[in-house]
Amino acid sequence: MAGTTLPTPLYGLYQDRIGFSELTVTVVFAVYAFGVIGVLLLVGNVSDTVGRRPVLLCGLVCSACSAVVFLAADSVALLCLGRLLSGLSAGLFTGAATAYVLELAPPGEQGRAGFVATAANMGGLGCGPLLSGLLSQYAPHPLVLPFVAHLVLLAGSFGVVLLLPETVAGTRPLRTARPNRPELPPEVRRVFVPAGIAAFAGFSLLGLFTSVSPAFLAEGLGVHNRAAVGLVVFTAFLASTLGQLLVPRFGTARAVPLGCLVLIVGLALLAGSLAWAALLPLVLAALTGGAGQGMGLRGAVGEVAAASPAEHRGGALSALFVVAYFGISIPVIGVGLLTGPLGLAHAGLVFAACMAVLAAASGAYLLRQARAGA
Repeated sequence: MAGTTLPTPLYGLYQDRIGFSELTVTVVFAVYAFGVIGVLLLVGNVSDTVGRRPVLLCGLVCSACSAVVFLAADSVALLCLGRLLSGLSAGLFTGAATAYVLELAPPGEQGRAGFVATAANMGGLGCGPLLSGLLSQYAPHPLVLPFVAHLVLLAGSFGVVLLLPETVAGTRPLRTARPNRPELPPEVRRVFVPAGIAAFAGFSLLGLFTSVSPAFLAEGLGVHNRAAVGLVVFTAFLASTLGQLLVPRFGTARAVPLGCLVLIVGLALLAGSLAWAALLPLVLAALTGGAGQGMGLRGAVGEVAAASPAEHRGGALSALFVVAYFGISIPVIGVGLLTGPLGLAHAGLVFAACMAVLAAASGAYLLRQARAGA
């Protein structure tokens, strides 16, 4: 997962080398999200039949191919191809790896396993920009060394996955896999809508931090240090991981609406940073908004996984992440489109207002559902 956010601090270097607008940055970023969505829609539940390991190994291969493409990238087309391959790898991992961790957990450890799965997802996404920011700022060959380091990590991961036991009984050969949209069993649909709304709102904030925050830091705040850019993005994902630690105290059902409330606070801080061109509110927005996103995500994953039969768990979780990745792509493209006529700061303010309304609506809906259930 670290490979999917590895290019975040490097977009400025690619802009200097190739020459493209801020809208192009958001489109290149969104290509990744659409790659994830395509995989989740077509083969999101394939690991339920062919097994978890073959799917994860294919994901690692796609991630390695993405790194190789970025090493050779000298055009927007190659950047899009690299992002697409990265999206394919994330799509293969998202549902399958989450289900795999839950199934490998010892009896009675499902709660901790859910945290491990979502923390690995968010932690990996956060470590990507931190790694590339440090290497590109303080080591030679800024557009080469981050991807070489990623290839080394992928090689180690490939060896680890080969040693893991398969958890799916009666697996079929990988060549028998066929496109099939994720299935939502009837017992999952009741919890899926509120979980999906929360995931959409939370991922939209992370999408903004990983796509256009480097440009805002450079243009609006005068921060050109790529390690600092990577650290700000890492802060949002670290806060997401820490926010997930709070979920057991509240329970998964309460964590989702509470996460929406905390997310609204983070969006308000983001709006303050954009309006006043101040760094501190941006850092606080990363901390607060990331924590709200983490609480909502872990609560959503826990609710959907608990309601899913084992034979449909991978598909149900993949469907949840389809909704989440629409959140990470569509609002970001909207910001890119508005940047031209409004400017980056004002486009970000429109984004913050829209996402706050969505989070408030989803939180109110979830509270009403909870009261009805009570």
